[in-house]
Amino acid sequence: MREIFGKRGFIFLFINFLYFFVAAQGGGLRGFVYDKQTGEPMAYALIQLKGTNYGQMTQPNGAFMITRVPAGVYEVEVSYMGYQTLVENITIEDKLIAKNFNLDADRTQLDGVNITAESQRVLTETRTSVITVSSKDIKQMPAIGGSPDFAQYLQVVPGVISTGDQGGQLYIRGGTPIQNMLMLDGMLIYNPFHSIGLFSVFDSELISTADVYTGGFGAEFGGRLSSVMDIRTRDGNRKRLSGRVDVNTFGAKMLLEGPFVKMKDNNAFSLGYILSVKGSYLQYSSKGLYPYIEGGLPYNYFDVYGKVSLTGKSGSKVNLFGFRFDDKVNYSDIATYRWTNWGAGANFLVIPGKTSMMIEGTVGYTNYYTALDDKANKPVLNNTSDKDTNTRQSALNGFVANLKFSYFLGKSQLSLGVEFSGNTVRYVFFPTPAASSHTVFRTFTTDVGLYVKYKYNYRDKVLVEPSFRLQYYASIGKASPEPRLSFKYNITPKIRLKLAGGLFSQNLLSATSDRDVVNLFSGFLAGDDNTSLPDTLPTGKAAKSAMQQSQHVILGLELDVIPYTTINIEGYYKNFAVLTSVNRYKMFDEEDDYMFENGNAYGADFSADFSYKGINIKFVYALGWVNRFDGNMHYKPHFDRRHNINLLASYSFGKRKSWQVDLRWNFGTGFPYTQTQAYIPMLDIPAYNVDYVTANESLDFMLAEYNGGRLPSYHRLDFSVKKTFHIGDRHVIEVSVGATNLYNYKNVFYRDRMTNKTIYQLPLLYSLGFSWQF
Repeated sequence: MREIFGKRGFIFLFINFLYFFVAAQGGGLRGFVYDKQTGEPMAYALIQLKGTNYGQMTQPNGAFMITRVPAGVYEVEVSYMGYQTLVENITIEDKLIAKNFNLDADRTQLDGVNITAESQRVLTETRTSVITVSSKDIKQMPAIGGSPDFAQYLQVVPGVISTGDQGGQLYIRGGTPIQNMLMLDGMLIYNPFHSIGLFSVFDSELISTADVYTGGFGAEFGGRLSSVMDIRTRDGNRKRLSGRVDVNTFGAKMLLEGPFVKMKDNNAFSLGYILSVKGSYLQYSSKGLYPYIEGGLPYNYFDVYGKVSLTGKSGSKVNLFGFRFDDKVNYSDIATYRWTNWGAGANFLVIPGKTSMMIEGTVGYTNYYTALDDKANKPVLNNTSDKDTNTRQSALNGFVANLKFSYFLGKSQLSLGVEFSGNTVRYVFFPTPAASSHTVFRTFTTDVGLYVKYKYNYRDKVLVEPSFRLQYYASIGKASPEPRLSFKYNITPKIRLKLAGGLFSQNLLSATSDRDVVNLFSGFLAGDDNTSLPDTLPTGKAAKSAMQQSQHVILGLELDVIPYTTINIEGYYKNFAVLTSVNRYKMFDEEDDYMFENGNAYGADFSADFSYKGINIKFVYALGWVNRFDGNMHYKPHFDRRHNINLLASYSFGKRKSWQVDLRWNFGTGFPYTQTQAYIPMLDIPAYNVDYVTANESLDFMLAEYNGGRLPSYHRLDFSVKKTFHIGDRHVIEVSVGATNLYNYKNVFYRDRMTNKTIYQLPLLYSLGFSWQF
């Protein structure tokens, strides 16, 4: 492993750098596309040299680079849906020309008229097992609590399963929350969703691009077994002060953005900022608004995110950002749960000289802390100096630094990258209620990742993206070579075949079992040489390390054969070859704390999107199976859902489309659960001299087959209506009313065994929201 970072590794990277730096030289056009009103870079705008096959879509950062173009005079066309198409003449010589474009919004453009950019994107990107979510998509969701959110839209994404409206978790194509990674501006967010399950930690208005990879992701991502959510925030308005204020029945939020140094029309130096603050007062408002909910809704959160962006004339830029997310749940007389995640960092984009190379990097620090005070299992502290009586605590803090080189070679692209991360992971708990002190696990980990990715485009007909990642986990001394592949064949422009697959690994462990149906506590551990694990895998083979492993295969088909409709069909198989879970069989201290498991997840997803003149309809059907084997038994985990249906409809009408009606219906078959086989009397005899004849019995129960039963099916209808008022050119007021679980169906969350009481999901919740945008 040392050789990679020694002379040979350095020479190898340098030779590749020099070769492609020189090979990519030649005539061409590079630059950025900006929104003329705000100065924001525009992702996925289309730049074409008319009458030729030369063209490209802008990167998520708004950059484009069209290389290897013969010298001559060309007509450049820049287009984006909802904006006026820009056409300019330009002379290209035997060198790269830097040119930025500013697009002006076209309010008269009808929906669906300018679809050139999106139709080009599906032909030039593999897009296997990935969904791009925009702020516009999120706004077509019924506004739960008066405010639509990324967490709500994520539940409509094919392959995503939510186990509950309050305290539920998100599972993505068989992957548990610990196996799903969310990155915000290149930084890992360890708990991206609040306890109520309806809201994420960031304001949806912040989103520039959000890519959700439900499997088969490329080598630029590592350290997770199942999925990746890569979210990039906007840079903010660099032309004038603007913002948005929202107030609703669940909470309030404010977004403020503007320039310290304004961007001029020639795109010279600019310095801008964006600040988001949002919070919930649901714990207090629910008692008055929803008196029929016993105890109200005891959820509170407060989130702050800020960013400063410095941009030069060439488009190179530096962003400084920081965040703090807080969450607290207070179940009276039961438990109090809270967590805090804060961090700060910087990312940059550099385009050196007049080259066809782009350099991106991120450096940052994050700190996560969570604690659970379980009043039902309060420890008894006698003669101890340990004053902290939280039942469980977990803390994770560390750094991340990465560097990425991208080379644009005509329609192809080569990327090289390196990533370093180090974390101190701490888990504290009372092993039993009778324990007199905490038990502490502490681990320091260092992970290193090297990757290379090549995107090859053959005449917009065949797209091949091979990539390779070498992931090294220093705490366990294990390197994981991970080849990956993404492929698309455009049979016709309207019929496209695609596939993806690869090997994946992970060292981060969950401090809780994935068998727990309701578990707000999100604690972490990391594998090291001292991790208490068995010597053999469930298959009987010797366990070489604590590293977890999986393999993915995804096959898909895209169809645009029906007017205004896009159909996507994907089948997938994930093999979880090595998993680590809490040892639920442990009875004595000398037994292992953790155990190995294996399993698989497979199924198929179907989605159809229809969009025409203000009517947007999205239908998603998911069929899936999830299996686990722990060495003793085969079982279905509690998030195994056979059928899941989502229907999302949005209709905009009236002058300037000022009215909008949104509807979402979700249906899912029941989750597995372990049934109670019988209730039996239990006589506890703590000593031999107890009179068992007069002693009182307690009620106990016998369990049936583990997860052998199924809860009833789940279904819910959400509905909202929104009215928009335009006041002048800059002020917009929105008023919305809505309802969650419109027909008040009693969806089962879980059942209390001892009381046989059924706990239900959210009942009918009406909401009212008001927003002012300026």
